[in-house]
Amino acid sequence: MSGSVEVRQFLLRYEGADGGSTSLSGGVPAQRRSSEGQRVSDDQVRRARLAVAAGALDVEDCVQLLEMLGLSPGDDGEAPVQR
Repeated sequence: MSGSVEVRQFLLRYEGADGGSTSLSGGVPAQRRSSEGQRVSDDQVRRARLAVAAGALDVEDCVQLLEMLGLSPGDDGEAPVQR
């Protein structure tokens, strides 16, 4: 990816912090049970943002993809996927 440093810097500014470890290690997520509801965790949003950034061509592409996927924060600071 040609703009990976730019995109990483954008995400650091975007989240206001590094959000913890930037490694994408971890297994396949388990299927949710009905008792867990449909809430998307902060960690899931952070990992999704990192995945989008890894595939983005540049900062503008990253911003557009995050908005289209509901991963950019709204006026209340919460991403639409978490509402």
